Amino acid sequence: MPKYVIVGASAAGIGAVEAIREVDPVGTLTVISEEPCPQYSRPMISDLVSGKANLEKMLCRKDQFWQKKDVQALTGRTAIFLNLAEKWIALDKGDRVSFKKLLIATGGKPFVPKIEGAEKEGVFTFTTLSDAESLAAKIESAKSALVVGGGLIGVSVTEALVKRGLKVTMVELKGNILSLILDQTASEMVENVISNAGVTIATGQTVQRILGKPEVDNVVGGAILTNGELVPCDLVIIAIGVIPRLELVSATDVKTNRGIIVDKFMRTNVSDVYASGDVAEAYDFVIGENRLLPLWPLAQLEGKVAGYNMAGKKAEYPGGTAMSALKYFGIPIISIGIANPREDGTYEILVKHQPERNIYKKIVLKDNVIVGLTLVNEIERAGILFHLMKNCVRVKKFKQELLSEDFSLATLSRSLRRKLYPGEY
Repeated sequence: MPKYVIVGASAAGIGAVEAIREVDPVGTLTVISEEPCPQYSRPMISDLVSGKANLEKMLCRKDQFWQKKDVQALTGRTAIFLNLAEKWIALDKGDRVSFKKLLIATGGKPFVPKIEGAEKEGVFTFTTLSDAESLAAKIESAKSALVVGGGLIGVSVTEALVKRGLKVTMVELKGNILSLILDQTASEMVENVISNAGVTIATGQTVQRILGKPEVDNVVGGAILTNGELVPCDLVIIAIGVIPRLELVSATDVKTNRGIIVDKFMRTNVSDVYASGDVAEAYDFVIGENRLLPLWPLAQLEGKVAGYNMAGKKAEYPGGTAMSALKYFGIPIISIGIANPREDGTYEILVKHQPERNIYKKIVLKDNVIVGLTLVNEIERAGILFHLMKNCVRVKKFKQELLSEDFSLATLSRSLRRKLYPGEY
């Protein structure tokens, strides 16, 4: 019987493997993954589609990783049933894997709304390597594409398609793109940049029906939006977002909300069962409670914490928060924490907007502590601002200087610098 079993071999799974092996070099360890090659960087999927990167560049660990860590890697296999009482997992080909300690790191799957015609050839999702490879192959014969979703995934695939020379229309149900990480002002700035790159953006709309080509009905030829507009296209990419993959625990005693509920040690409510990554609701230090945070670096850290605890080394997850650092269409953006606070007097908002330089900076404060940060086109101070935020530093004495171009570590007192960067001052 394997001592440790991990279902999922992406960021959280890899983090857990490395942590377990730090503590326990010899305990039997099995990893189960649906993907034949799971150890690649999902954030780089758009680079594969655009032609900027190949699979070798996307690998975050080499093929020898599993062997070097003495892992039985069951790749290309699906875990279909979990028996908690007897501690075993049934796989797709009828065999079983028993465990003493289990980590569920199944990640997320694309959210695909019910759209008439979604079964036609030329409709894609955009979250796995196989998605990207299928899409990249189809691009060769395509001239235009419709991207459904104006969030991070939608903007990412839109840029990749533009780089491949396609005419792209991006459709977003909400009133502005990137609405989860930007306020309306910042969103409009980014929208202008994307529009100037030749992309047609339709907000407040979604796809009502996908049409076939006149000569071949089962192949994508266009789409009708909710306002009745017809958008001719050769491809439709559904990039609305991901939802946790809870199928493995759906008929078990493992407690779930939107995702699997875990404590700060990544433990579920069931003894010896842990969860990490996009499938888990982990602690957000800004809002002070657990929630879904589907971010690669946080998934890896959560997996590491789970791995340590599974192997007997006590480790506590320090918490993460919504965090995006991106540069699409040449515009660098940092967004951390609360982007769109309630207007109820709870929050204080500091803003510096320079339209002539296409610069936007916004800091959200609660009780004189930074709880939100948005930087567009001028991101150099992001590191120090995040340290102030993570350490819950009260910034009342110098808050008017936070958005200044001269703001730096030298602005802070020596004692505060020591607190933020111990050992350096």
